[in-house]
Amino acid sequence: MSRAQLTRTGILRMALGGGGADPLLPAEGGGGRRAPFLLRALRIAVVVCLYWFTSIAMVFLNKYLLDSPSLRLDAPLFCALTAALCLGLSLGAACGPPCAGLPALRLDPKVSRSVLPLSAVFIGMVTSNNLCLKHVGVAFYNVGRSLTTVFNVLLSYLLLKQTTSLYALLACGVIIGGFWLGVDQEGAEGTLSWTGIFFGILASLCVSLNAIYTKKVLPVVDGSIWRLTFYNNINACVLFFPLMVLLGEFRTLYHFDKLGSPSFWGMMTLGGVFGFAIGYVTGLQIKFTSPLTHNVSGTAKACAQTVLAVIYFEETKSFLWWTSNLMVLGGSFAYTWVKGLEMRKVQEDPNVKSGERNETGDRKVFNVDL
Repeated sequence: MSRAQLTRTGILRMALGGGGADPLLPAEGGGGRRAPFLLRALRIAVVVCLYWFTSIAMVFLNKYLLDSPSLRLDAPLFCALTAALCLGLSLGAACGPPCAGLPALRLDPKVSRSVLPLSAVFIGMVTSNNLCLKHVGVAFYNVGRSLTTVFNVLLSYLLLKQTTSLYALLACGVIIGGFWLGVDQEGAEGTLSWTGIFFGILASLCVSLNAIYTKKVLPVVDGSIWRLTFYNNINACVLFFPLMVLLGEFRTLYHFDKLGSPSFWGMMTLGGVFGFAIGYVTGLQIKFTSPLTHNVSGTAKACAQTVLAVIYFEETKSFLWWTSNLMVLGGSFAYTWVKGLEMRKVQEDPNVKSGERNETGDRKVFNVDL
């Protein structure tokens, strides 16, 4: 239970943006007939609301489990392992031979080794996201991990030799400015955690690397998002155990007074369910709208999440603090809009090679939502 859904979001985006149909998502345009406008609008509204509810509820639930005074459980890797186990068992049950239309999953050690680099990045992403949420408030959580877009641009240039337009770079500059203003205001209010900031930056880097390695490893599993998620989580479950030993989390769990509490395990299970559901509802939102609309919805959701956190925790924030959030959200929206326009221009240009068109589309699809 954690931010484990992030890797599934990236996988679903690539599959929905550039490949075969997802067996768990409804097919579009059956028989060539389009549903009535009101029905389509209602369906989109329901999917967007479902995405907002799942995403926001998961963040608040994770914060409770990671940093609740009533629990006092200092074991973020254990929380992440619970989510990975929940996802792995869910996939194993859903994709077994009795389930028609879905691929049967069989563990192949050779494929598992090929997926291992992605699993290592995945562990770093999940752990750093958990630790960031543990040390910063929910209201600042979005700003604390806001540099993902900046790392996307930087890694695209360093690893893929892909350049970025001036307008997109300006949008990144706004995001960086909002991030530093937010850090400054958290310090001015006495709520700044440099540990949380460090893990927020690390989480942003890992999210970007996760998208790149997902794209690189997907051919190993024949483009199957479910096989990749299955192998990734199996590897993660194995790798989490030595990390938990090194960090002394088994000792912490041994002395945890609520380890036998049904309510505690109920909350842990609920967190795992939300972690699994977020990847699915993200896929639904992209399916019924578009990657661009999904990013806009994610930006609006982050704004609503921040406002709800300030109200729920009864916090008082300064004008500059709110300005930093608006800069991050505005910069993220502007970057998404610019990349969407660039992708449309490339797709409409008959002189552009198909490979370049696909490359641009992949970069747009892989802006992993947080």
